[in-house]
Amino acid sequence: MKVLNLIYIIAASLFFNGIIIRTKSIFSGRMGPGIFQPLKDIWRLFRKGAVYSQTSSFIFQIAPTIYFASVLMAVFVIPFGGQPGLISFKGDFVFFAYVLALGKFFMIISALDTGSSFEGMGASREALYSMLVEPAFFILIGSFALLTGHTSFYEIFSSLHFGSYISYRIGVLAAFVLVIIAMIENSRMPVDDPKTHLELTMIHEVMILDNSGFDLGLILYTSSLKFAMYGAIIANLFLTPGNEWYYSIPIFIGIQIFFAVLIGTIESFMARFRMNHNPEFIFALTTASLLIFLGVLLILGKII
Repeated sequence: MKVLNLIYIIAASLFFNGIIIRTKSIFSGRMGPGIFQPLKDIWRLFRKGAVYSQTSSFIFQIAPTIYFASVLMAVFVIPFGGQPGLISFKGDFVFFAYVLALGKFFMIISALDTGSSFEGMGASREALYSMLVEPAFFILIGSFALLTGHTSFYEIFSSLHFGSYISYRIGVLAAFVLVIIAMIENSRMPVDDPKTHLELTMIHEVMILDNSGFDLGLILYTSSLKFAMYGAIIANLFLTPGNEWYYSIPIFIGIQIFFAVLIGTIESFMARFRMNHNPEFIFALTTASLLIFLGVLLILGKII
């Protein structure tokens, strides 16, 4: 049963980007591609060979694989309703955060390995934004750990119950924070524009300019997998051990679809921030997480 969560997340990742693109097409009044067009593009890249610059080393060649493996390993930790993930232990949310950081680290140094000043600039921005978003995640999950008295994802979500107006507000705010974290981690609007072609304002896209073929396809699919992974974490806020599978599966699917539509809607109506405003926006997430922490203290009676 533990493998079911992995299957659900992989299945969600296959259509996640397609729903985002389809949503943006509808809001812009265009027909747009089909939901599975991004998956077809990735499959086409998988069948092509990769080209490596003579100035790059083996780090550039192994980075996409490590990036994909790190996200897949993080998926193993995520539970599904009353079922733990493939890997579950006390403090596994720390492992989750830093195994993702490992993949991000290799993508950053692979961009530096190319010797391109543009890719180095994008790598610098990626490192900065990842550093700024990290406190928000740890304060958020740490608050739930304090509320439930557990330190693993499975035990936290299994013990998490919303029963008062404060707890409902905490749940909604936590879902909002996770949505923004997912968008920042995947370099989407309003922090970055994945469709831009101006190197001076690109972040993630300028980091992968030299990647091609199978490596590029792996990077693109990993982005979809990471979105579905964060969608699964959000879904676990609403999946409790009392929900049978015939309730849990529709809730999981519905949240993944809503998450993708929400991202498409945000990207349709929001412009990208100026570069100097991005750190302020990202750091504001820490403030939202601190509000969750204060709400937990109110529930526990630590603040009167």
